[in-house]
Amino acid sequence: MNAPQRALAAALSTAALLVGLVACGGSDSGDSASPSSSAAAGQADDDAQAAEGGAQAEGEEGGDVVETPLTGEAKEKAEAAALAAFPSTVIKSEEDAENPGTYAVEIRKADGGEVEVYLDPKTYEVLKTKDEAGDDD
Repeated sequence: MNAPQRALAAALSTAALLVGLVACGGSDSGDSASPSSSAAAGQADDDAQAAEGGAQAEGEEGGDVVETPLTGEAKEKAEAAALAAFPSTVIKSEEDAENPGTYAVEIRKADGGEVEVYLDPKTYEVLKTKDEAGDDD
């Protein structure tokens, strides 16, 4: 077998393995009752949460929460509103997991400190701020 044939064989076997993992849900929860129905139920919950704009949690055992980054017009408007309140530099903007239904924009202030600005996703009004040192405004 020459190099292109070996590369093709490796790619096909990798693809087959991935298809198999996806088909069985990739679950390692140890629940042998009904893995396919529990995977489908979990997927339905994830889809519903994603449709509401909520952040997705990783794993079932208290893994890190993944906050969805803002994109497009929502990102532009949220960052503009946060910068109007705290003129400086945007670090990141995302859907907030700690306060579901809000956008969070993290700002680095001129003095080097950081502040998180929480916004209403419909009006882009500042709901509250959180100094990264731990003080809520």
